[in-house]
Amino acid sequence: MRIAIGADHGGFELKEEIVRLLKAEGHEVLDMGAAVLDPSDDYPDSAQQVAEVVAGGRAKRGIILCGSGVVACVVANKIPGVRAAICHDSYSAHQGVEHDDLNVLCLGARIIGPELAKELVNAFLNARFSGAERHQRRLGKVLAIERRYLRAGAKEDG
Repeated sequence: MRIAIGADHGGFELKEEIVRLLKAEGHEVLDMGAAVLDPSDDYPDSAQQVAEVVAGGRAKRGIILCGSGVVACVVANKIPGVRAAICHDSYSAHQGVEHDDLNVLCLGARIIGPELAKELVNAFLNARFSGAERHQRRLGKVLAIERRYLRAGAKEDG
């Protein structure tokens, strides 16, 4: 699977570990940065890049790491087509995909350790959207909300 991954300085070291794990498991990794540990970098940059790659179809899934995972998740969800969530437990990591078609996993590198992060990444990547009628219906409602606000924004711009 092609996976986009990115992190700011808060998630840089954990990102490097996850990249090694993904490659060892045979995944194609699109590393959106940071390329070096830089305490002055800003989380919106890497989060936006990962989200845009996933929304644009260049990667099937994305993983974003920052200190808490919170703001990276906020940024990712600003990109239409992205369904990002912070998951610090394995149930949420797989259930978010199975029920909600989650396509970006956000992790807080200052919240969880590397072993739990690896477990969460595997749960996220091994899960598949169920396609069950109730899940399709609910996802349809989420997508309708997204479209409504996209149209409203276009009207304001025009």
